[in-house]
Amino acid sequence: MPNIATKHSLDLKKPQPLKRGALRVTPLGGLGDVGRNMTLFEHKGKLVVVDCGVLFPEETQPGIDVILPDFTPLRDRLADVEAIVLTHGHEDHIGGVPYLLKERPDIPLVGSKLTLAFITAKLQEHKITPITHEVAAGDHHQAGPFDLEFVAVNHSIPDGLAVALRTSAGLVLHTGDFKMDQFPMDKRITDLNHFARLGDEGVDLFMTDSTNAEVPGFTTAEKDLGAAIDRVFREAPKRIVVSSFASHVHRIQQVLDTAHKHGRKVAFVGRSMVRNMGIASDLGYLNIPKGLVVDLKQLSKMQDNKIVLICTGSQGEPMAALSRMANREHIIKVGEGDTILLASSLIPGNENAIYGVINSLIRWGATVVHKGNAKVHVSGHASAGELTYCYNIVKPKNVLPVHGEWRHLTANADLAIATGVAEDRVLVVEDGVVVDLDRGRASIAGRIPAPYVFVDGATIGVATEDALKDRLSLAEEGHITVLGIYDLATQKLVEPVEFIPRGFVEAVGWEDQAEDVAAKALEQATARGHVDGEAAERAIEDGLSRWFFRRHRRTPVITTVVIDAD
Repeated sequence: MPNIATKHSLDLKKPQPLKRGALRVTPLGGLGDVGRNMTLFEHKGKLVVVDCGVLFPEETQPGIDVILPDFTPLRDRLADVEAIVLTHGHEDHIGGVPYLLKERPDIPLVGSKLTLAFITAKLQEHKITPITHEVAAGDHHQAGPFDLEFVAVNHSIPDGLAVALRTSAGLVLHTGDFKMDQFPMDKRITDLNHFARLGDEGVDLFMTDSTNAEVPGFTTAEKDLGAAIDRVFREAPKRIVVSSFASHVHRIQQVLDTAHKHGRKVAFVGRSMVRNMGIASDLGYLNIPKGLVVDLKQLSKMQDNKIVLICTGSQGEPMAALSRMANREHIIKVGEGDTILLASSLIPGNENAIYGVINSLIRWGATVVHKGNAKVHVSGHASAGELTYCYNIVKPKNVLPVHGEWRHLTANADLAIATGVAEDRVLVVEDGVVVDLDRGRASIAGRIPAPYVFVDGATIGVATEDALKDRLSLAEEGHITVLGIYDLATQKLVEPVEFIPRGFVEAVGWEDQAEDVAAKALEQATARGHVDGEAAERAIEDGLSRWFFRRHRRTPVITTVVIDAD
């Protein structure tokens, strides 16, 4: 059994100061969930951040735009941050960068050409001009006491890089997101020779992508999707709407090639899609045949069977183009004979939102093709066979699985042990659990808070878990405002309380019983001593909350307003 620090381990205290010469690794996101990837590395008083992403909200988090890592551990040490290293350009790895740079705009960003282009465009929207250092596979970059070496890896976006962090405390290899596709769209395979050379040098800590650790064998090659996508284009009688991540350049290249083959014109829909595909095309990562892509406005003059729309929304995001089409809130009205191709995987936690969009599209008469009913998507992450192969060539002394839920991390740990890594040198931890590498051994040093930070419109970190629970209660149970006039001198209600329900539905007559409950709750409170207006509100609220749950099995949000009779 690997060395597991579970989320229920209450004995993990705040870590002691880092020993001289040791390396500290602190995951702030991506371990325990799929998203908001961010890891701090500390050595000789300096820090390097690897990735800074966002997590997309679930339906239990209404009103939230994105979820960030908590930057609190960095705030008193922003001057010590030497660099933010970005492994690739997906939102769950770069989406949090604008929020971190708002706290210190001159932190250098280190990454590949495409990754830096994507994040630079995003930062322009936040009015931030970043300091960037472009690197490529095989390059070294010095960041304080860290010698950073970069390795080519294949993923579902071009220009992905693993990073080796070489320090006097040891060598760490962080894979980022990767797989071992032997026939990638861009001909750029994961450089296993480079992995092996680092293994021969001696990898003291291997931090490897866990997302597909439960999946046996090897991940399907991107090229194998060609036939299924071609069939969709061949059989679709009218328009084709393709939904994908705005950064999934490989998949969109396949769609463009197939559209060109079948004589269809393509329009990109949505700001992020238009922006990213323009960047990818300008930098040579996306090959667009001349005349293939047209402006959305031109489509009204074309026959439906000559049209392809490429948009965002494959995860059911409420404001994305596909969701707005499904809700009839978009200029594009999906209807009978249209074909919707969902060309991305389902991120865990988004299933209900995605199937809600699918159901709405089918309701309007569209045919929806997705991973569940056709071979139109392959994962960008290494499966168990690929991970095992990597363990055998890297031969790490210690292993820290990253990027995944608990089931993924534990499955990855089991693979490491099966290849011969000692059980006590395989650490399964979650966000906030601190790992120190000292004299060739990795060990758990303690834990710091690593809560979700919610972005809610223009506010960051203001919305709390309790506030989200209230929102859910409002949506599911309703709200009741209780008004009362209270005489402070006599400690009594001048008249029975009044109820104003919103969204709370119950049988006629509940108000009379609730009046008695409110009056009794206040009497019990005054019997224990003097009760002012604020205490009277709390007493009525508490009494009614208990009664509603006990009598009606409901937990409406209750707001009590008590006015002084004077």
